[in-house]
Amino acid sequence: MNRRLLGSAALALVAVTSLGLPLSAAAADEAPDALIKRLSTDVLNTVKADKSIQGGDITKVIALVDKTVMPNVNFRRMTAAAVGPGWRQATPEQQKRLQEEFKILLVRTYAGALAQVNEQTIQVKPLRADPADKDVLVRTEIVGRGDPIQLDYRLEKTPGDGAGWKIYNLNVLGVWLVETYKGQFAQEINAKGVDGLIASLEARNKSNAGTKG
Repeated sequence: MNRRLLGSAALALVAVTSLGLPLSAAAADEAPDALIKRLSTDVLNTVKADKSIQGGDITKVIALVDKTVMPNVNFRRMTAAAVGPGWRQATPEQQKRLQEEFKILLVRTYAGALAQVNEQTIQVKPLRADPADKDVLVRTEIVGRGDPIQLDYRLEKTPGDGAGWKIYNLNVLGVWLVETYKGQFAQEINAKGVDGLIASLEARNKSNAGTKG
């Protein structure tokens, strides 16, 4: 993955991990495209103002994820989709471990690229959806250096106390995040089972931690 694509994916990841910021009652009814526009702008401003995040401070980025990620991101669905049929074979404890290791993998993969996005802006394209739709695609472009970069979000409308729009997949230049890992994870499960995939993710994360600091 080239640096420009990696930087764009980093922006997408930080946008996702920042969606847990407290929302007012009015914001809970916010349209999905308006939500993405507001939060993307907030994220860009945060990255521009924080030199340690720009520098790829992994401890600070992980702390940001741990503090803010869950309320408006269906990370369980994202992980389950990436794992594929093996998810249904996993015990609750294995599913918890898979989510933990997958989150660390994503954060460590993209943390060092955040410095690449601090001069860019987000343009949200017109939403092509019916007001009654419960699953939508919000298309955006990252504009700043070189050609615009496609960055799309899949969101679902959730009912109940936590009602609101939640992201469950990301697309950078035609490459969907979930699908990027699905084939890799399927091979690991077929060869070594769910525990084998967990062990592989844990080993990869430890290796990444060693190479990045």
